Amino acid sequence: MAEIPESFLDLFEKPTFAHVVTMFPDGMPQATPVWIDYDRESNHVLVNTERHRRKAKNVAQNPAVAVSMTDPDDPYRYLSITGEVVEVTTDGARAHADELAQRYIDDVYPSEIHSERVLLRIQPERVLHN
Repeated sequence: MAEIPESFLDLFEKPTFAHVVTMFPDGMPQATPVWIDYDRESNHVLVNTERHRRKAKNVAQNPAVAVSMTDPDDPYRYLSITGEVVEVTTDGARAHADELAQRYIDDVYPSEIHSERVLLRIQPERVLHN
């Protein structure tokens, strides 16, 4: 298990977009830009999505993921994480979407929810940064 370096935690405090890569059932990768968060206590990277979305379906079949983030203030500073989704939960997912919306757009979550919000809890196995 790898940890996020203290010097990169600021990426989870500002509106940093991440790209999350999951695997289609046929083994091909699928990348999605997302809002991102980090639970320091559990050392889990958090992705909030809806249960019907492709990334949630993909991790149900294969929990392996990669996450890449570039500092919005310095495009040469990045954090790259590979790991596994260790939990998919609805617990607090709706409220978490509103928390993320405050950080990213200074408002409540603006989109209609078509299924149900879920949190993908990612356990980092490798962390690269520059």
